Amino acid sequence: MNIFQNKLRMITTTLLLAGLCTVCLTGCSTPIKGSADKPSVTIPSTSNTGGTPDKSGGTTPSSSEPTQPAPQPDKSPTDYPHDPAKTPDSITVLVNKQSNALPDGYRPADLYDDPNLPFIFSGHDEKRLMRKPAAEALEKLFAGAKKDGILLAGVSGFRSYELQKSLFDGYVQQQGEAEARRYSAVPGHSEHQTGLAIDVSGSTGACAAENCFGDTQEAKWLAKHAYEYGFIIRYPQGKEAITGYAYESWHLRYVGLELAKTLNDKGLTMEEYFAGK
Repeated sequence: MNIFQNKLRMITTTLLLAGLCTVCLTGCSTPIKGSADKPSVTIPSTSNTGGTPDKSGGTTPSSSEPTQPAPQPDKSPTDYPHDPAKTPDSITVLVNKQSNALPDGYRPADLYDDPNLPFIFSGHDEKRLMRKPAAEALEKLFAGAKKDGILLAGVSGFRSYELQKSLFDGYVQQQGEAEARRYSAVPGHSEHQTGLAIDVSGSTGACAAENCFGDTQEAKWLAKHAYEYGFIIRYPQGKEAITGYAYESWHLRYVGLELAKTLNDKGLTMEEYFAGK
């Protein structure tokens, strides 16, 4: 009897345990966590932060990344038209004592009287005229100087062949031809006739077109900053034997930003540059 009771207890216990296991497996609302229950998370790769893969296995930069401009080849003197007889309208034309003369009666077609440019004289005068690209660049130069506390004004821009002839002949009568040629151009060889050159001074006109202008703050500012606006000091100090003219701190010549920077960086005159120095 005891043996039968013991077996009955064992069967009953087994059935109870089986029922409990079934309830736990089918009715529990909170599963038991194990390694298989961890969420599947994709961790992005940190090896490609600059864009999307390209066909070569590298990466294509994203649109937000800056790109470097392609290097530009250096220009040579032959890239700048400068013969007065063939290309008088070129902003890089070289006009001097040795060059070909400008064409007979040459007068630029785009001469412009910029109303925003101050001059040391009032009223209309042909000396206010410049070629439009040069006038617009000079307006920016004057504005840049003003920001630095330097007030500039024009003295003499365009000169016709006839006016240059009258001036030159007068200097010859006063001082002789040899002396006149040191600072005045023979008609047909004047930069002023191109409409790209202008004499400037301080707004008061003090030392206008005189040697004393070279000692002024205005002249020092021009020597340092003119090239930033496409101008050069055409007849620099110490280069009289090369340019053929005495130092003129007030004489600006427009040649464009590119050539102006090249001449400034290399410390060359137009004569030296076009001679391949």
